[in-house]
Amino acid sequence: MEEKNKKGIGYLLLYITLPVIILIVWEGFNQAGELKPYTMPSLAKLFETTVEYANNGQLFENISVSVLLVLEGFFLALATALIIGMLVSLFPKFDIFTDLVIQILKPIPPIAWIPLAILWFGIGQESKIFIIFIGAVFPIFLNTVDGVKTIDKKYFELAKVYEIPRSQLIKNIVIPGALPSIMTGIRVGLGNAWVSVVAAEMIGATKGVGYMLSNGRSLSRPDIVILGMLLVGIFGKIMDDILKFLRRKVITWL
Repeated sequence: MEEKNKKGIGYLLLYITLPVIILIVWEGFNQAGELKPYTMPSLAKLFETTVEYANNGQLFENISVSVLLVLEGFFLALATALIIGMLVSLFPKFDIFTDLVIQILKPIPPIAWIPLAILWFGIGQESKIFIIFIGAVFPIFLNTVDGVKTIDKKYFELAKVYEIPRSQLIKNIVIPGALPSIMTGIRVGLGNAWVSVVAAEMIGATKGVGYMLSNGRSLSRPDIVILGMLLVGIFGKIMDDILKFLRRKVITWL
């Protein structure tokens, strides 16, 4: 039913209504002279800045740098979270062994790690990947653990009775049963990765979307700042849509 509602011109019109309203109100304030150039750009100025950055190559360069960083940190976090999440879920002693450290590290925001990341890795790409990793790893880990722990215990009991190898148990029961929760964690983790890359690039960077935001603030250019914000939002949505598409293809039983 949900998929049917997402088809047709009615859905499309409803989907774009709010963005159109925002643009109309934005331009209305500009025409009324309420927008100050040093606080909020007009749509024309924003378009002009976008064309300028596209023509001089900075738009693609900054986007590509940030996207690559996000993907590197995210996939590193994904592999780590899945491995540790499975171990914690399936081996109670390992859960007890790691719980205190994980619970202490989990509430620390990625931005708090920036000083240590710079001391450990310098101001190069490694420190930014580390910050993205920190931002993405815990949502994926927590959803992996929750997904495994919500699987009906009868399946584990049957696997024990029939002496099913642990590898088969993980492949045929654990992963399919936990996959919906894992996919949710992956989406949250990817969103956090974008938040983290912006924070990391605003400190000690010369390229990237975060650098655009910092540079725009330094130059008192709100058009550059808003362009950077829109790039984060647009590419974050594109990646999230890709994950939703993959979720529908992989999890066919929901």
